Amino acid sequence: MRRLGELEAEIMDCLWRWNRPATVREVVDDINERRPVAYTTVMTVATILFNKGWLLRGKQGRAWLYTPVRSREAYSAALMEDALGASEDRPVALAHFVERMSEEEVAALRRALRTNGRQTRA
Repeated sequence: MRRLGELEAEIMDCLWRWNRPATVREVVDDINERRPVAYTTVMTVATILFNKGWLLRGKQGRAWLYTPVRSREAYSAALMEDALGASEDRPVALAHFVERMSEEEVAALRRALRTNGRQTRA
């Protein structure tokens, strides 16, 4: 999975934060609070995200409403999977990753393993 570009990530961040369908105008207005961006630029990138399968869209009047296909967490998980795939020794890479986790994150990982039927002994 390719990492999102800067504007792609900003658009997705808006939609993930709002957790509802939104128009390009709403996204542009939000991004313009931090930096200037043209409506047509955001519209073009939203269309690209739609064509890549990142967004769904439906008409509301004359405007498109965009909705993410997957959650921010699913995107993060896919990035982690890709990062592990870049290693020649996935178990060692995973061990290094776990070593850097906080106690809370380790506990969450153990809960996730139990939930998925992959019980741990520790």
